[in-house]
Amino acid sequence: MAVDPSPNSSAGGEQAAPKAPLKDPKKKKDEKKEEDLSEEDLAFKQQLELYVERVQDADPGVQKFALESMRKEIRTATSSMTSVPKPLKFLRPHYGTLKAYFETMPESDLKKYLADILSVLALTMSAEGERESLKYRLLGSEGDIGSWGHEYVRNLAGEISQEFAKRQYDDMPIDALMELVQQIVAFHMKHNAEPEAVDLLMEVEDLDLLIEHVDATNYKRACLYLTSSSSYLPSPDDVLALDIAYTIYMKFEDYASALRIALFIDNIQYVKQVYTSTEDLLLKKQFSYIIARHGLVLELDDDIAADDDGEALQDIVNNVKLSEGYLTLARDVEVMEPKSPEDIYKAHLIDGRASASSSLDSARQNLAATFVNAFVNAGFGQDKLMTVPSESTSGGSSGSWLFKNKEHGKASAAASLGMILLWDVDSGLAQIDKYLHSNDNHVVAGALLGVGIVNCGVKNDCDPALALLIDFVNKEDTIIRIGAILGLGIAYAGSHKDELRARLSLILGDPKTPLEVLVFSAITLGLVYVGSCNEEIAQSIIFALMDRSETELNEPLTRLLPVALGLLYLGKQDSVEATAEVSKTFNEKIRKYCDVTLLSLAYAGTGNVLKVQKLLGICAQHLDKGETHQGPAVLGIALIAMAEELGLDMAIRSLEHLLQYGEQNIRRAVPLALGILCISNPKVNVMDTLSRLSHDTDGDVSMAAIISLGLIGAGTNNARIAGMLRNLSSYYYKEAGHLFCVRIAQGLVHMGKGLLTLSPYHSDRFLLSPMALAGLVTVLHVCLDMKSIILGKYHYMLYILVLAMQPRMLMTVDENLKPLSVPVRVGQAVDVVGQAGRPKTITGFQTHSTPVLLAAGERAELATEKYIPLTPVLEGFVILRENPDYREDH
Repeated sequence: MAVDPSPNSSAGGEQAAPKAPLKDPKKKKDEKKEEDLSEEDLAFKQQLELYVERVQDADPGVQKFALESMRKEIRTATSSMTSVPKPLKFLRPHYGTLKAYFETMPESDLKKYLADILSVLALTMSAEGERESLKYRLLGSEGDIGSWGHEYVRNLAGEISQEFAKRQYDDMPIDALMELVQQIVAFHMKHNAEPEAVDLLMEVEDLDLLIEHVDATNYKRACLYLTSSSSYLPSPDDVLALDIAYTIYMKFEDYASALRIALFIDNIQYVKQVYTSTEDLLLKKQFSYIIARHGLVLELDDDIAADDDGEALQDIVNNVKLSEGYLTLARDVEVMEPKSPEDIYKAHLIDGRASASSSLDSARQNLAATFVNAFVNAGFGQDKLMTVPSESTSGGSSGSWLFKNKEHGKASAAASLGMILLWDVDSGLAQIDKYLHSNDNHVVAGALLGVGIVNCGVKNDCDPALALLIDFVNKEDTIIRIGAILGLGIAYAGSHKDELRARLSLILGDPKTPLEVLVFSAITLGLVYVGSCNEEIAQSIIFALMDRSETELNEPLTRLLPVALGLLYLGKQDSVEATAEVSKTFNEKIRKYCDVTLLSLAYAGTGNVLKVQKLLGICAQHLDKGETHQGPAVLGIALIAMAEELGLDMAIRSLEHLLQYGEQNIRRAVPLALGILCISNPKVNVMDTLSRLSHDTDGDVSMAAIISLGLIGAGTNNARIAGMLRNLSSYYYKEAGHLFCVRIAQGLVHMGKGLLTLSPYHSDRFLLSPMALAGLVTVLHVCLDMKSIILGKYHYMLYILVLAMQPRMLMTVDENLKPLSVPVRVGQAVDVVGQAGRPKTITGFQTHSTPVLLAAGERAELATEKYIPLTPVLEGFVILRENPDYREDH
């Protein structure tokens, strides 16, 4: 009989107990314990100890019986959450004995049998890091591991991942492990533990296994876990996880979900594959709606759909129906009545001081009113300033507002017409046309910009914007050139138009080009080729940056050149590295600025923690005066961290610290960073911070905070922000610059009368639209230097925000794409990743009939069984198909 190594066990069963010398306190405790056991427990303990002895018997028959009994006892024992199962508890002292005996046994089935039991015992008894459970499992009999219970399987999975890492490091074979992994994954998938299966497969770097183990009941949960964990995975793994999710969705013909993933990883091949893998025209129309909302410019070829169908699909992708849907929503919510800036300012609610402010610079007041009017009536096609039908002569009264603005103010006023007629290309171009023939260059420039704005996000086969604007690009007059160039950038954002590249690259390469034209050409190329990593354009911008003199590099506008360069790599991560290396050779005035900007744009929306740390490091340095690159670093933190909720909250907290300890140029950027983090999503804590900063002693900080109040409330009609802005307008009634910012913010808060959003995220905050983000980034960088750009003569750059403006609606349409009113429940979205059972996805819902508005963080679900939506995410345009199984209860 083997000697038992553990001292406080009684090897020979119960006979040994009374002999214990009483001096030893430990033994005394043991006796106490034995007395505490109930009769049946004592009998059970003796029974088990008898089995342990019998296992070591010479007769194989006796051994076999003992092992089987022991196995039966362990399997049938139930444990509560807090205690170890009794057999494991009582066998604890004999673990060493059995281990030692196991080593001496000859190879046989019995030895494997014992290995199984030791593997289970090791669950509670082996030392940390020994991985004994796994060791004996591999020596034991092949077979059903699930029968030993969940906890055992979980423990094995943990040991496998450690062992796998070790074996990979030592270059040892892993086949035996992988067979075990197969079994464990199958077990987990059967028992609704998809996240655990996915985690194990990620550890052993073999996610492909998942594809064969998912079935129709659990693929959604497995994919949900894959997609949401992808934002926390390091670089190549995240795309791999999404790839697998795409494959699984395709396997189960959940095409709309597959399309979302294809758009997320920006893989055009996949997008086309989704189209070609179904014959269902309605589904293809739904895909087209999703693509149009994402802003992807896609030419559908013949293998995707035949002639007439192809045209119908291409129309949807081109967003032709957007204006119509938006106006349907507006009529339903009853906000068609045009609003004037006075309706927004609500001056009667403020105490007496505000009325005195009218004596201030009236042209600037009118300019502010122009913007407010444009933002508030965006897309409605009628307002009270620009589109007033004239009584007497044509152009009588509508021209009158235009000429209440001075010089470059007229440009913004003419362009505002484009904003009011947003997305409605036909009537928009007709109404803007008369200004294109004006004698005043500023008016022409504004009209050109307006043409671009009308076409924003709406494509057309005959390219009206290109035809109208391209000839103005090379005119003599600088302002006309800028209007045409920026108009093209807004109209063709993300479309990779070759004609524009050819034409604008010439302007970049021409040393005689005025600086402002150069900057706008670069920005336009950045917008048109956003995220394309186009080397040629990057080269052109780099050369333009290198050729300019010191004095020109000091101009505030020059800062937008690095932004244009960064837009080419927006969200493309490592692809930026070659260009970033080149930027290290620039003039030291702009070198760091360029470096930080490129980094922050390339990783925008990726949630990359290491890059956030790097940027925080840059913000921590205390620099001499005149260094400007910390502003973009602060914005970069926000752009990278906005990818998911957790990082977002952490970033808000880091920004609070920067406010307390940072230099002035950091403090000026913090409000803007907060603005982009919570864009169109007024969180109370951020609102309070910005409210505090809007009274800051530093003018730049307070102006940035005021604009950011507008950004976080954009399109929400948030009453609290509206109240704050009204108070600010009376507080700053003598400061023209501040008052202008307050007006702009008021326009943003009531944008589209509360029907629009600026958030670049859509589809349940999963997809990030690159065009929208590009527009926001550009405007934020412009706002880093308010005084010289927005309050100077480039205020029309605010119109670049139109790239991010989207209706925040849910519009349900029938099979003929006509609006169809159905009841839906709208409530706060709940994160249900990895939760057991079928949890509710929304909470605190109200039932409305469509079309409805969705606020930030809200989700909708159909409240009727009568229709089946063709996409799992109810946002934007959703096509409903009648449910064939639906029976009305009579």
